[in-house]
Amino acid sequence: MRILTNLMLAAGLAVASLSVTSAVSAAAPQPELAPAPQTELAPAPGTETEAAESAEAEVPAFEHAPAVEGFGMPTGAMGIQDQVSEVGHQARWFHDALLMPIITAISLFVLALLLWIIVRYNRRRNPTPSKTTHNTTLEVIWTLVPVLILVVIAVPSISLLQAQYNLPEGETVTVKITGNQWNWTYEYPDHGDILLVSNMLEEEGEQAEGARFRTDADGPRLLAVDERMVIPAGVNIRFLVTASDVLHSFAVPAFWTKIDAVPGRLNEGWTRVDQEGVYFGQCSELCGVRHGYMPIAVEVVSPERFEQWVLANGGTMPGSEEEAAEEAPAEADTETAEDAEEIAAARSARAAS
Repeated sequence: MRILTNLMLAAGLAVASLSVTSAVSAAAPQPELAPAPQTELAPAPGTETEAAESAEAEVPAFEHAPAVEGFGMPTGAMGIQDQVSEVGHQARWFHDALLMPIITAISLFVLALLLWIIVRYNRRRNPTPSKTTHNTTLEVIWTLVPVLILVVIAVPSISLLQAQYNLPEGETVTVKITGNQWNWTYEYPDHGDILLVSNMLEEEGEQAEGARFRTDADGPRLLAVDERMVIPAGVNIRFLVTASDVLHSFAVPAFWTKIDAVPGRLNEGWTRVDQEGVYFGQCSELCGVRHGYMPIAVEVVSPERFEQWVLANGGTMPGSEEEAAEEAPAEADTETAEDAEEIAAARSARAAS
């Protein structure tokens, strides 16, 4: 009986304490807690696609310039093709103003000497030939004169070789060129993931079903391609040339550029073109049965149009990624400070309660 009485008293005391606690909690003011940081919701399906489409719509389309008849391409004329690069102008001067006059003078002198010997020392006019075996004066002359001629040629020749391989200081665009059987691959390592595969355009009626065929705007027959290399005018262009299978040779006559493409090796050259336009070349190393169907087309555009072309091909201009990276930490620091303030306010509110 006593045990039952004690149990009933304990139950009554527990019920009374719960009632008092509820009354006090209802009467006491509730502290205001800071709102929890809002979590960004994942975008609805299709939102990313729409954003990408709108971003693509903002990128202006790039239109290639038409090829001009007789400009930057073979014309059937004799001599060196018109040069449009600094090294090309130097090389053409070396050929036209120095080599050709020396070659012409030597050829005319040898021809005149042969004619004089034929006329003066034939059997009829000179029945008793001379027995002379040595002439010191002549030997000295025909030794010194060729040496002097070679020295005169060597000085500008070495200067031209240095100019071909010494890249000047200043803004530079790098293009990696890979020769394949039988097309060219162009990469722009400084401008994002731009990768172009350049193949020759077939004539109308000869192309595969649904494939693009050559037009006069693309260039002459056997030289027009579906993907041109695009470079800016007035800027140093560094060429890094290699091959994936056999020997090739990247050659654009108007640039005075001819660089061997060797598998497993990276050869380097450069050019700078100030005149906009479309220039053509070909592989200049026998690389297989389709060697003659491996053309090169280079389009030189203004720096503004080059930037437009880079963006249109999904690339980026140098410096844009660095600017974005610099802005990102600043935004992250701002968000971190705001989150810290909200957390501190919430902790203060909880401590006050």
